[in-house]
Amino acid sequence: MKLSEIQELMRSFDSSGLTGLELMWDGVTLRMQKGAAPLPVGGAAPAAPGAEAAPAPRQEAPAGSGVVEVKAPIVGVAYAAPSPEAPPFVKEGQRVEKGQTLCLLEAMKMMNQVEAPAAGVVRKIRFRNGELAQFGDVLVELEPEQ
Repeated sequence: MKLSEIQELMRSFDSSGLTGLELMWDGVTLRMQKGAAPLPVGGAAPAAPGAEAAPAPRQEAPAGSGVVEVKAPIVGVAYAAPSPEAPPFVKEGQRVEKGQTLCLLEAMKMMNQVEAPAAGVVRKIRFRNGELAQFGDVLVELEPEQ
């Protein structure tokens, strides 16, 4: 990426409603954030050149809990519904299918769906609608079907 492209990206970021941005390409990571708190250093693999979709959410099950933690695959603003007037994608206690949308993450004015990695029951929603989610933040706790 050329310096002029990075400068244009910085101008676009500055004029956007985003508060944080992290890009990875060719082994280089670029992080930008508005405000005082620094972005965390993420351990994600670089995205393929030209990739437009967010990587699949990482999931981890705490030992013996049977709960899958669906984590933010990118830094972005988390939304519980497709619009302010619409009902939320999911509610606590609701059964979901594998691939069902749990929430949206907005990054660079693009909406990225965060999907259920397995069928199961939503045990806990751990994000606040309209607030920034950092890379790796647990968004939803899901109890998968056995």
